[in-house]
Amino acid sequence: MKRSSIALAAVLTVAAVPIASAAITDAQFPPRTVRDLIAICAPPENDPRLTGAINYCHGYAEGAVIVELAHNRREGRRLFCLPSPAPDSGSELGQFITWANAEPQRLDEPAVDGMFLYLAEKYPCAATAPARRRHS
Repeated sequence: MKRSSIALAAVLTVAAVPIASAAITDAQFPPRTVRDLIAICAPPENDPRLTGAINYCHGYAEGAVIVELAHNRREGRRLFCLPSPAPDSGSELGQFITWANAEPQRLDEPAVDGMFLYLAEKYPCAATAPARRRHS
């Protein structure tokens, strides 16, 4: 569980991703939409909340994966399967932002749904063949 938590935190961590963004506002905490999550995870370098936002982003991502892993254990179904070793955090965040911006309606999706949709598309789990019924 810890390994996957760290992997998801790496997936949505802040790095030197060249994006133009406005200052973070109180209304974006907690992030309700993908747009809010992107603002928190990639704030402008001069934003006075930079350190807090980055730390929040890490905690949000790790918390989301912990909850998803707990759900997986109960339900036996995974939404996504992160690779090992974890992907490079800087390029992954850039790809998440590109993915979200490619279809603007994604920006207004719930933040955690957007994270999981992106991860499910990028890191789908291997399909398992359904059990065959024996005819007697």
